[in-house]
Amino acid sequence: LPEIALTQAFLDRFTGRFGVRPAEWHSGVSTRRRARVLEGVARGEVKVVAGARSALFLPFADLGLTIVDEEHDPAYKQEDGVAYHARDMAVVRARFAHAPILLASATPSIETEVNARRGRYGRLALPERFGGAKVPGLAPIDLRREGPARGRWIAPRLAEEVNETVETGGQALLFLNRRGYAPLTLCRSCGHRMRCPSCSAWLVEHRFRRRLACHHCGYQAPVPDTCPGCGAKDSLMPCGPGVERLQEEVQALFPNARSLVLSSDLTGGIERMRAEPEAVARGEVDVVIGTQLVAKGHNFPGLALVGVVDADVGLGHGDPRAAERTFQLVHQVAGRAGRGAAEGRGFIQTHMPEHPVMQALVKGDRAAFYETEIRAREEAHLPPFGRMA
Repeated sequence: LPEIALTQAFLDRFTGRFGVRPAEWHSGVSTRRRARVLEGVARGEVKVVAGARSALFLPFADLGLTIVDEEHDPAYKQEDGVAYHARDMAVVRARFAHAPILLASATPSIETEVNARRGRYGRLALPERFGGAKVPGLAPIDLRREGPARGRWIAPRLAEEVNETVETGGQALLFLNRRGYAPLTLCRSCGHRMRCPSCSAWLVEHRFRRRLACHHCGYQAPVPDTCPGCGAKDSLMPCGPGVERLQEEVQALFPNARSLVLSSDLTGGIERMRAEPEAVARGEVDVVIGTQLVAKGHNFPGLALVGVVDADVGLGHGDPRAAERTFQLVHQVAGRAGRGAAEGRGFIQTHMPEHPVMQALVKGDRAAFYETEIRAREEAHLPPFGRMA
């Protein structure tokens, strides 16, 4: 599994379906408990393990099947210490054991899609959602023509849809893949930008914790009272929205709605990451504001509306996988809606509705996206048609 937060829900569903609870393996499990699991796996007494990347290295006595859920997820890539990709490592591990492996995803990685087209992988297609639920339609909101007022981030049309959803007893999800309160803090007097002293990236304000944090190297510092550049007092201002700032706007627009931020960097650890999605699933929250954490396998039966606040945020960088990851992320987020009795619908706020990624998302044409992206990768000799150092 790509995220520790998903293990509890998976364990419960597996137990309900097969009558046996799998062993749990990840960094949140105590040392003593992990020792028992490791010994049970080595002896062949533990039959099923649900875990994060490191579960691949358990000494399975007789490995019979490996399943990589959400195989496209970037969280499978280990960059600290020994660098490896858990999906690729799982394929190698299964080959050594002469055991089958299943790479599961509604939006496969380009590498996996190409391997399936070349015949290296077999393809198992699920043409319908579980229970016959309909895939939610996506409508674009062109921010150039119907954007929000200055200092706001939710367009009027999206705000109306959220209000209507909440008033009729449904739940709404507002997705913004930016942790913290604001991605940039600068001085209104001299223009000084708060940068990380270690890696020069912008420091992100986390107002809940009253800290500035670097999301690249982990550096943290308290928010200063004066500008480090000119010494002006009370001159530092946040620029741009993060999920914490978006919650302030939600509380102003919908004062009677119960709102909740779902983000991986909030205090409370694993227990909070498990408890809060369960509260959403029970209907105790009206409006969820979340980062990519909400796109990963959660089941919210009452969720009727998804609004992507800034669909362009992932396309503005030099990452050669930007188009692929934006398509996967928005598609997965939209898939959270309409899983219960209520029919789901989604809205994408964008400055580029004509972009091929946005067109593929709105039309629901996954095949067209993969055709375009694979062709572009092949012409540029980018992975999986070439290697990058």
